[in-house]
Amino acid sequence: MRFLLTYQHFRGFMIVLKRKNIIIFSVLIATIFTMILCGGAIVTKPIGEASANKIKIVLDAGHGGIDGGVSGVVTGIKESELNLKVVKKLETYLISAGMSVTLTRNSEAGLYGVATKNLKRKDMEKRRDIIKSVEPHLVVSVHMNKYSLSTRRGAQVFFKKGDENAKLLAASIQKNFNDMEEAVRECSILTGDYYILNCTEYTSVIAECGFLSNPEDEALLINENYQDKIAYNIFKGIVGYLAQSSFNYNV
Repeated sequence: MRFLLTYQHFRGFMIVLKRKNIIIFSVLIATIFTMILCGGAIVTKPIGEASANKIKIVLDAGHGGIDGGVSGVVTGIKESELNLKVVKKLETYLISAGMSVTLTRNSEAGLYGVATKNLKRKDMEKRRDIIKSVEPHLVVSVHMNKYSLSTRRGAQVFFKKGDENAKLLAASIQKNFNDMEEAVRECSILTGDYYILNCTEYTSVIAECGFLSNPEDEALLINENYQDKIAYNIFKGIVGYLAQSSFNYNV
């Protein structure tokens, strides 16, 4: 059947919104409510059918185990640690809205098992296998950025070139990043040739939440309240994308 944002789905979003400032979300809520009254969803590029309680999302906390990713320029904090914190907060928002969420990793351990060589390759292949087993409607991989110039700041989203659904998802998340009061510049979405974007056919984006090579961004990213704000804005971006899309799902 056609994917509809039903009353139950709307109610799930409202449960989450009670925890935050509803004014921030007013435009999205108006869009969702209008679609409910109209009995359908705004369709962009059709990607199938789904029941409202069958939206499946994979969240990928980048790095882990021996691969800590980049490090904070001031505190030395590991990217892998921050990625997981943001992912777990995002997971809570999505589950509260009635979606099915799978994490590629839920601890600081890597995904290479008992392997003694090619650990990075085995780790990434395991992430791929998890995504394929879930057959999700979308994948969000959370990372922290680094750049040679310490002045570079901001949260930025990457997608695979030619994937129009991923472009829509990236744009929706990026808009919410850019609307944050802490945003010092308006970033644009970028295409990226990364394994996590290319390893499956499922709609996938990478959310780079800020630059650990920048002291100001690092100070924000190590703050739990800001981590929650980042997670919430990714959540809003996901819901905004879902409000523009229809899905295929075989029940």
